Amino acid sequence: MIGNFKHIGIATVAATLLAQGAAHAQDWPSEPVHVFVGFPAGSSPDTIARLVAEPLSQALGQPVVVENKPGAGGVIGVQQMLSQADTGHSFGVTINGPLTTSQRLVPDLSYETASDIAPVALIATSPLALTVPADFPADDAAAFIEEAKANPGDIAYGSVGQGSGAHLTAELFADAAGIELFHIPFQSYAEVTTSMLAGEIDAGFMAPSAALPFVEAGQLKMLGLTSAKPFPQAPDVPVLAGQAGIPDDFRAELWNAFIAPAGTDPAIIERLNTEINTILADEALQQKLLATGWNVAPGTTADLAARIEADTALWGKAIDLVEAKDQ
Repeated sequence: MIGNFKHIGIATVAATLLAQGAAHAQDWPSEPVHVFVGFPAGSSPDTIARLVAEPLSQALGQPVVVENKPGAGGVIGVQQMLSQADTGHSFGVTINGPLTTSQRLVPDLSYETASDIAPVALIATSPLALTVPADFPADDAAAFIEEAKANPGDIAYGSVGQGSGAHLTAELFADAAGIELFHIPFQSYAEVTTSMLAGEIDAGFMAPSAALPFVEAGQLKMLGLTSAKPFPQAPDVPVLAGQAGIPDDFRAELWNAFIAPAGTDPAIIERLNTEINTILADEALQQKLLATGWNVAPGTTADLAARIEADTALWGKAIDLVEAKDQ
């Protein structure tokens, strides 16, 4: 009998805590919500955050203020979010890097994703496209790989920086294809494009939205995408997975997500996840995101947590490949 009373007591306490959490979530937000973005105004994460912020503000009944804190590949924005965690109104929109690669690439990082970050919702994803000049002697990925095998180390590709998604994706692709490529880092896709058009480099893994205008002008061509499925913005470009010996599960996507400090009330996180998924279901917003090169990716908080874990392992493998080449 005592054991039964003990179990009843535990159940009562648990029910009370859940009820208190739900009540707290109903009262929240009690002041403006701040969303920190670790990139400048006009960047993709900033654009995505602002597209979500306006309807989210209407749903929550409080202003949702986007604050740009650029630096260190998005790390500064995450740190700023965490520095204001005690307010209960501090959140972030970030690309994958600060959550998946920064602990390997940023010395003395002040946070750990697993213990300090609470996933809220994945917002949007984008593949990268293997892109070459129009006169490159390959019209598909198989021919590109054949050319690279015939000229090991001679094909130079550009990326938007050492350790960037474009750089790490190229190394994963080269490893999967069994080829050797030569890396040249740049500051932006615009510089990569200019160098390709000038004949200074042979290839680049580009955001489709950055490459498409030049593809349509007949100056560049996209040979394959790193997503698991075709991308609506470039429906005629095949995925690289399954081509010329590339594994069927090959995938290397960029993404943006909504995050919170660890310790945020789970009821608040679930409410935010629900509201964000409702926002992402709006067709007009989907078209706006697609126009900037992003495909909506609704899902649960558990989906985002699984994505972070999987991509931490994926990009970790790429970093290992880079470090092995540098030795």
